[in-house]
Amino acid sequence: MATIRKRGNTYNIRVSGGYDVNGKQITHSMTWKPDKPMTAKQTEKELNKVIVEFEERCKNGLMSNNPRLTFAEFVPQYLDLVKPSLSPQTYQYYERLLKKYIIPELGHLKLSEIKPLHIQSFIKTLSEKPIEYGFKNGKCKHIETTLSPSSVRRYLNIVKSVLNMAVKLQVIPESPAQSSKLIIPKATKPSVEIFTKQEAAQMLQCLEKEPLQYQVLINLAIMTGARRGELVALKFSDIDYNTHRIRIERSAMQLKGQPISTKPPKDFEIRSVTVSPYCIELIQELEKEKEKEKERAGTAWNGDEWLFTKVDGSIMHPITPTKWFSDFLDRNGLKHRKFHSLRHTSATLLLYGGASLRQVQGRLGHGDISTTNKYLHYIAEADEESANILQDMLITSTSNKEKKQA
Repeated sequence: MATIRKRGNTYNIRVSGGYDVNGKQITHSMTWKPDKPMTAKQTEKELNKVIVEFEERCKNGLMSNNPRLTFAEFVPQYLDLVKPSLSPQTYQYYERLLKKYIIPELGHLKLSEIKPLHIQSFIKTLSEKPIEYGFKNGKCKHIETTLSPSSVRRYLNIVKSVLNMAVKLQVIPESPAQSSKLIIPKATKPSVEIFTKQEAAQMLQCLEKEPLQYQVLINLAIMTGARRGELVALKFSDIDYNTHRIRIERSAMQLKGQPISTKPPKDFEIRSVTVSPYCIELIQELEKEKEKEKERAGTAWNGDEWLFTKVDGSIMHPITPTKWFSDFLDRNGLKHRKFHSLRHTSATLLLYGGASLRQVQGRLGHGDISTTNKYLHYIAEADEESANILQDMLITSTSNKEKKQA
């Protein structure tokens, strides 16, 4: 509802725009003055028209005629517009970073006055920002460090997204965060970590001493290449014991302050994956085990056919596989790699074994085959290393032969 104040023949129109991420109320205002003499009735009719149009522009974020609109005031409208296209986790991630890192630095600036110099200063501030906590070997440690170049670039991409939306809505003529106008820290491309065939075999051997549900979890991670959330969200009804196929149609997640829930897989790639007879046998054993646990728990059981559960039968927390896997590797003296490396291992071993890119893309649920292509680079590097090993062997062999002849 607009508030109107009249001063002479000029009208000040104020419209509430909700609240920003810090809980501060956002107010948009404009002034209107009849450009020609009007009767009181004509003025009232024209004023109502202006108010309706202004309220609509405020609702849709189209305030190009408001030079005082700040970055912080525009953010709630930006989030409202991009929410349908983002996953719940990504949306919450954007909200958190905007509130914690971006708005404190850029929020007070008027959109129309933001220059590349401000963005460059923001990049410098981020690059020098001390971080008190970090992760090492999958566990939270007290580490004094600064944001990595890759983190700085991720935060900058959110700023770019906000400003690009402002351009799209004609709030500003062009974005001051264009890469061509900035010096951006170079981030090293993360390497694809995998377990070699020998390491995977050793890991599976150590796994035989672990609880059954974790045996199933790790075997399925390697066999299917499914993401952590997709594995946690599996139900026994997703398993076809006759065809040995597993249907992956949901992923577990937990947003801050909310219970664990499920959503469609990333890229909405619902798929069916064939697994080995051994995996099917393990799953059948696990189902029997869960039935016994359910009987013992009685009314305390809170399950819903989940393969991987807490003690009360409710779905396992999505972060549990990461923590358990890190401890498992430590206990058995195995080289530490992330849980997600099991997905990389599955893809790489499939390609080594002769599977096509399309087959691997289908099993892993990649929306774009270019994502699957990254594994070819790793295989090419490994192939080059193998060639060098062969060359060294041949040269050594030839050299020894020549020595004997001499």
